[in-house]
Amino acid sequence: MSSETTINARQSTASTKHGFQTGQVLALSISHFIHDVYSSFLSPLLPLLIEKLSMSLTQAGFLSTMMQLPALLNPYIGKLADRISVRYFIFLAPMITAVSMSLIGLAPSYAMLLILMLIAGISVSIFHVPSPVMVARLSGNHKGKGMSFYMTGGELARTVGPLAAVGAVLLLGLEGFYSVMIVGIAASLWLFFRFGDESIVVRHHHRSSIRETWREMHSIFLPLTVILSCRGFMHASMATFLPTFIKLETGNLWLAGIALTVYEAAGVAGVLIFGSFSDRFGRRKVLLISLTGAPISLLLFVGIGGWFRFPALILIGFTLLSTTPVMLALVQEHAGNSPATANGIFMMIAFMARSAIVVVVGFIGDLIGLQAAYLLSAVFGLLAIPLVLKLPEK
Repeated sequence: MSSETTINARQSTASTKHGFQTGQVLALSISHFIHDVYSSFLSPLLPLLIEKLSMSLTQAGFLSTMMQLPALLNPYIGKLADRISVRYFIFLAPMITAVSMSLIGLAPSYAMLLILMLIAGISVSIFHVPSPVMVARLSGNHKGKGMSFYMTGGELARTVGPLAAVGAVLLLGLEGFYSVMIVGIAASLWLFFRFGDESIVVRHHHRSSIRETWREMHSIFLPLTVILSCRGFMHASMATFLPTFIKLETGNLWLAGIALTVYEAAGVAGVLIFGSFSDRFGRRKVLLISLTGAPISLLLFVGIGGWFRFPALILIGFTLLSTTPVMLALVQEHAGNSPATANGIFMMIAFMARSAIVVVVGFIGDLIGLQAAYLLSAVFGLLAIPLVLKLPEK
């Protein structure tokens, strides 16, 4: 292979000439939606799998860990994606994830279920590491807008996926659930024909290693590590423990489910809007607004009662979940010779922060109660604000 870093073929030039390519970016957003619908199947199907295979709760929890474990390899996946065409990763991932997640109902043993989770986890990584790179190349000078479109697909999938899984099981049964893989296979074929004749080639005489990429971007990665860690407390409180918190406060399970839906829906709106705003007003300014608004809204959510909590809940989702496309755009703008490697490092940091902190939040909740855990999460969120000022303004 030559010294050029292959990221896809004539489209790098095209993106420069034509700017934001709406149709292509929307195609990647739709593929993100389809892919992430499948990756969200484990949680709603877990009660049925526990009953079928007589699993303990510890074994059930380890399934999620197994699925997330390949995220530790994200920098290496990114390094590989910087050396071959990233479109091949993106073409294959929806099909691999769909097949592995659709077969979990047929798994005859716990060991086979672990293998399926590992395969799905690898597929999740090979999709999410290079796809933002491709979106960035297709977005021209509007990377924030492109990341907003892309992340909207993922946020919608987390809302729709569990409903789709439950509906399919009710219709087909757990043993017949495997047939839903057809949509993921079709998505992979569609992506192949849509992007098969196009490549984005970025010419570089030198490709940075993982260590070099970290060193070149440490002024970005170090503040983002702290920001992601502080933000992780709020994210864990809302994404993992919100239904439990509402159930403990009200005793109403239906209301708990509605609260999570409202939170996720507000996040979809925030993701769609804030990335485009960051193109116009700057990444740092928009992150500052988001990371100031989220903890303040969380404090309001805990401090007030009744139906007045819902406006605060909308503000939390709108501000907290909107930070991801802005961060993705920021990383891609400073990635230099190795955009996929840089994204892999960012995603590994995000994974490590999220996985570790959710356990800490749960421990705090057990120790002093979920309400106190929410208040502490908001305080930790406020600590991220000074780190935003360490990020480059442009």
